[in-house]
Amino acid sequence: MDLSLRHISHRYDDVEVLHDINLDIQQGEIVCIIGPSGCGKSTLLRFIGGLERPSTGDVIQVGDAPRDSLNPLTYIFQDFALLPWRTVEGNISLALEDHALPAGEKEKIIADVVERTKLTEFRKALPKQLSGGMKQRVAIARALSVRPAVLLMDEPLSALDSQTRELLMDDLIDLWSKDPYTACYVTHNLAEAVRLGHKIVVLSRRPGKIREIVSIDIPLADRTRLSPELEKIQRQLWEMMREEALAADMELVDA
Repeated sequence: MDLSLRHISHRYDDVEVLHDINLDIQQGEIVCIIGPSGCGKSTLLRFIGGLERPSTGDVIQVGDAPRDSLNPLTYIFQDFALLPWRTVEGNISLALEDHALPAGEKEKIIADVVERTKLTEFRKALPKQLSGGMKQRVAIARALSVRPAVLLMDEPLSALDSQTRELLMDDLIDLWSKDPYTACYVTHNLAEAVRLGHKIVVLSRRPGKIREIVSIDIPLADRTRLSPELEKIQRQLWEMMREEALAADMELVDA
């Protein structure tokens, strides 16, 4: 299933936050959205996920979700969103409880996603017993359990320290390499964008418009933290954003 965004614009009262966004998200690719603070990145993600409707424009699903998809569009948030009184497997099963699945099928799904996210030994642990990185692995496993057509990721690694972010990026790449998923990934971190994105969408400051779409042809498995090619792309993205990021920062301070 592909997604096609056509002429998305949005206002909150007199403030225009997004202007004429046109974007295609193709099956099996990770599209990263970057831009200055307040440019509408998370707002755009909410429109893609159907949590809000834009003032004008449409988000079109092109083609059908996989036959076994229980929830075609599924979020992963930065704050993990785990229930503290539920174990790892209990938090994962939460996403399956509204679906009429036999108990054996639920168990099979949970066993599969905890293995894929390296959580098998932690199935009975409570969130308070887990590190931040492990909590986010639970959130990723829960999202994967409903076999989404598209993963919607809103700053999923921003609450983690730098070492844990590196490990989670490796995990996301490993998951994609074994079973390519489609994702729309919002981040302020350019290093994350160049490590994970097949396409990087650069938004201008408010109202957010698409300034440029940068494609990276380096296979995900070949991307490393110290890659000169990725560092060059990261510098180019920052040069593209620098003046507008400064202006957006001053705008927020003055607000």
